[in-house]
Amino acid sequence: MKLEVKKIGNSTGLILPKELLSRLSFGQGDWVTVTEMADGSIQIRRSDPVFDKGMEIAEKAMQTYRNALEELAK
Repeated sequence: MKLEVKKIGNSTGLILPKELLSRLSFGQGDWVTVTEMADGSIQIRRSDPVFDKGMEIAEKAMQTYRNALEELAK
């Protein structure tokens, strides 16, 4: 599906077709998580507070231990 990036008020965004929103069970006011994948694509999924908290903890740990993780990756 090809969508145009549009100006929406003072912001820029994508308008998702009703059919897609219906298939994904997304509605106005729902929160989604957008993840940039290694191949440059993005993944959009419904936000899950438990998963989001886990990701936040993991990201902080990776920042804190960045040097050690880089050494271990060698």
